[in-house]
Amino acid sequence: MAIDPRVKHQQMMQEIVPSMRWQEGEDVAAWQEKARAKLREVLGLPFASKAENFRIEWTKEDDPKWNEIRFAFESEPGQDVVCHLVLPKAYEGKLPLAICMQGHGTGMHISLGRVKFPGDEGDFDGDRDFAVQAVAKGFAALAIEQRAMGEGSPNANGSPNCNHPAYQAILLGRTIIGERCHDVSCTIDVVEQHFPMIDMERIFMTGNSGGGTTTIYATALDTRIKAAMPSCALCGYYASIGAMQHCPCNYIPGIMKYFDMADLVAMAAPRPYVAVNGVTDASFPIESAKQQVSDARKVYAALGAEDKLRHVIGPEGHRFYKALAWPVFDEITGW
Repeated sequence: MAIDPRVKHQQMMQEIVPSMRWQEGEDVAAWQEKARAKLREVLGLPFASKAENFRIEWTKEDDPKWNEIRFAFESEPGQDVVCHLVLPKAYEGKLPLAICMQGHGTGMHISLGRVKFPGDEGDFDGDRDFAVQAVAKGFAALAIEQRAMGEGSPNANGSPNCNHPAYQAILLGRTIIGERCHDVSCTIDVVEQHFPMIDMERIFMTGNSGGGTTTIYATALDTRIKAAMPSCALCGYYASIGAMQHCPCNYIPGIMKYFDMADLVAMAAPRPYVAVNGVTDASFPIESAKQQVSDARKVYAALGAEDKLRHVIGPEGHRFYKALAWPVFDEITGW
């Protein structure tokens, strides 16, 4: 007799078949529309208001790498979102935009290549300075502080504190990942309204770990995100967050009844998509990640866009692989 409830839960997760998975022959656009509606429902979306009280807190033009704008706004009453927009020193025409999402580290300053707390240097070894990489390629880059992380964390050292906020959100019929996706969509609204140098047809999103997770969900929901490159986040629910304890911000009540992560990727079809995993990443087992990409590719193939979904597998663990991933992104986007 098993007493540990995880045994029963794991059995149920192994047996469940997502009820809203795309079926061969089904109209993809119609499926995506109803799938997004269900995903919004399980995430607890939408919220009351979007993108109010915008203000620029400061600008800097003395950095040799880029010009920088720090701005903030309310994505709902009383909830600030803080962002840094960095622009190449010289450019012509409108700029493609990289939305950079940090994971469970000390904050968005990592994307900007900055050390703020002891130990931050280690993140650069894992290629997590996404904004630095994007601007070097001629993109504008936007670092968004995720809820309960960095400046949004109650911890003085910036370390993430998702536990209590995630559980509070569930009590309210929300999820913190839904709140983070809402913040991303509101930020895109702000960019469109206030930053005319950005090409709204060339917005993409990237991030590692918790940043990759937000990338997956936000790209599924918001079609203004024209390409995605999530890292160390794509994996079957059972094999990853179902098999081992993760941060509670990963858990969405009831989602396995409807979707696996492959279905979230399929909601992005036929947009260019580079899924990045590490072969030894124990948190997101590679065989399950491969299966999710394979399952999502069926929807891409139905749209004649099979080549727009790629899987980059790095030789190490839970990190980004810029030398491997960016060339693939360049190839399938042509940006």
